Amino acid sequence: MSYFAAAVVRGSGGWAAAEIDLNGAADVDEVADRMRDVDPDAEVTLLFVESDDVYLAILRLDEGEDLRLFGSDAAFAEESRLGALLLGDIGEPALEVDEVAPGTVAEPEDEPEQPVADPDANPVGDVDLLADLGIPAPRLLELCASEGMLPSDVTAEVCLMLGCSDELEALREV
Repeated sequence: MSYFAAAVVRGSGGWAAAEIDLNGAADVDEVADRMRDVDPDAEVTLLFVESDDVYLAILRLDEGEDLRLFGSDAAFAEESRLGALLLGDIGEPALEVDEVAPGTVAEPEDEPEQPVADPDANPVGDVDLLADLGIPAPRLLELCASEGMLPSDVTAEVCLMLGCSDELEALREV
């Protein structure tokens, strides 16, 4: 299973990004330790894990504490060791994509509407983990469910909204 794992951290100097190697991680706590190692003094640390152009997991630490997790689909935990490592302890599903109230997120008028892609997707975890950063749960769920959106597209869109897209793209170009 191929994956890309990028941490973006917001510290006093703004956003920075680093790729993280998850090979050999024994549990999600060890993944959190690797996130802390990127910048131990960061206000916010986000880890985006994209797997096989199918699954996305987002992990968040605030000031190095209180790990929060979101996964685009519970199947990730069932289908791979990495998914089980990251999302295996999440018991409750997130809101279903069809539970998101229509019209809760304003869409630009000049862009065509994108239909929901995978009605079988079962997002899990904390859908509000990016809400205080300007990405409410309905928007995150819409991004994950939009037809044609790969995990890398969702990560790029989220980072664009957060203001750290240049840092992330620099990692992808390496």
